[in-house]
Amino acid sequence: MNSGRTSLLAGALTLSVASFAAAIPSSGGDLLVSRTTYAGDSTTVRVGDTLPGGAGNLAVANGSYPGVWANEALDGSFGVTSPIILEREAVTGDSLVLLDTFAVPASKAVTSFPSKSELALNLSTDGNSVTFMGYAAPVNALDVSNSNTPNHVDTTNPVKLSYPRAVLQIAAAGPDDSVMATPVNTYSGNNGRAAILDATGNQYFLVGNAGNGSSPEPVTVVSNTGVQEVVPGAGPETQVVGQLNGTPGAANGFQYGFSVASLALTADKSGKDDNFRSLTIHNGTLYVAKGSGGNGINTVYQVGAKGTLPTAGTASSTMFTIPKGFSANLAKSTTGVVYNPFGLCFASDSILYVADEGDGSIALAPTNAQSGLEKWVLESDSTWHNVYTLKSGLNLGTKYAVPGMADSILPANDGLRTLTSRINGDGTVTVWAVTSTVSLETDQGADPNQLVVVTDSLASRTLPASESFKVLKTASFGQALRGVVFVPATSLSAIAGHPSSNPVLALRRTGDILSFRMAAAARARIEVLDLSGRVLESRDLGVLSAGEHTVAITGAKGLQVQRLVAGASSQTLVTAGF
Repeated sequence: MNSGRTSLLAGALTLSVASFAAAIPSSGGDLLVSRTTYAGDSTTVRVGDTLPGGAGNLAVANGSYPGVWANEALDGSFGVTSPIILEREAVTGDSLVLLDTFAVPASKAVTSFPSKSELALNLSTDGNSVTFMGYAAPVNALDVSNSNTPNHVDTTNPVKLSYPRAVLQIAAAGPDDSVMATPVNTYSGNNGRAAILDATGNQYFLVGNAGNGSSPEPVTVVSNTGVQEVVPGAGPETQVVGQLNGTPGAANGFQYGFSVASLALTADKSGKDDNFRSLTIHNGTLYVAKGSGGNGINTVYQVGAKGTLPTAGTASSTMFTIPKGFSANLAKSTTGVVYNPFGLCFASDSILYVADEGDGSIALAPTNAQSGLEKWVLESDSTWHNVYTLKSGLNLGTKYAVPGMADSILPANDGLRTLTSRINGDGTVTVWAVTSTVSLETDQGADPNQLVVVTDSLASRTLPASESFKVLKTASFGQALRGVVFVPATSLSAIAGHPSSNPVLALRRTGDILSFRMAAAARARIEVLDLSGRVLESRDLGVLSAGEHTVAITGAKGLQVQRLVAGASSQTLVTAGF
């Protein structure tokens, strides 16, 4: 094995500090992206194994990706947990520079690989923290996303396993390795989708779905869905947010929060009107969106009165309303427009961007009028209007290449899921989003999807012909992108302050020496990048032993962007010249 000191010529990138500062816009910052990588193999599940949620059915495929999803035909709750990975990217115009890749310790939480509605990232109300949700479970566990949670067991749930869910919190500005986990017993039988920290009230708001058993579901499961509230570090029990509708224990109409019965419509299956997928806080008001399932209304909801966030004391009396102008059409309606909203992002008090996922139909993907980025404007009539939907450049319904993936199951974009934005100083807004997909894969949630960006004129009320999405990143075979959030106000000193953001590698630079540590033996390499993330030079360091190592940098002047890749870990270091 190689160890000790290695020499590397790293003079390929010699920009002045001033030129680098100019490359970062005044409204620049970091983009955090959550993704997951399938970690299973042929032994994760074997042909003939009993499937946890399959009512005695046996596996017909082993754990190798992507064939593993064939087991869904015999187990409707089938899923495999996988690690949560965060990527921190510096924003430079329309391009990104990868700064750091960090795997959330599995001891904190994991995600369910094919569950497309998980791992949304949200910036706290004070801008200091980013939150998301996962499961307190091991990697490569089966059917966790439909497991019960402790104290909220539905005996009719075909999955008899029990795992807590978890709220995860990291510092917005980094380092990314400090993860606070709050295990919670909410969303039994289904999944938690997103969380946001109300910093002033010191409370998390969560959204998700519950229930995977027969109707009527237990009261402790129905009260376990929709919007929930918990104090960071507290739990594991959470407080449901929303007034009681209907009769507890009834098969239909028993909801906390919103009920279609409030609009004089026939009551739906209990607990399912509040199957929310995303949330945001704007001007002290909580908003949520529902966009899936055959019950309820797929639309945007305001939670409580404007300017007032719910608290533990007011949760039970909080009303849910649909802002005037947003759809009130039932999700199962065969007439009128049925939307599939996912992420929400306010650009101002009167402009709201809504990511529409599409309806999952391969045939309809190219022509679905709603899928893409909907721009909603609050007009002088006090009504929200969908003035246009941005979709150029998404190539909806058109397959794209994923190296290593069979042509027969290649994905195509169907719309958008999570999104984030940055207000620019020229009257425009830049929106980054993660795409939804359609394919012939058994589970489309397992498709490698894309990260895209578009810039829109805030003043426009008709679709600008020149605006088009740009693809920034396509997930690799066996990977899926999930959440994205923009963290504003990055300075040169803040960018240069990333050297300690990966505790495993602890990459740092002193003069012309790069130092790092290896937790275990692995092959390593050092790369020199330009500001777009393009590799200018790469040097294989061989297989390095566990312990401390140094690399000599010769001819390194001006700004340097260096990335150490060691096994499954990587860290990027941006430093001013010497």
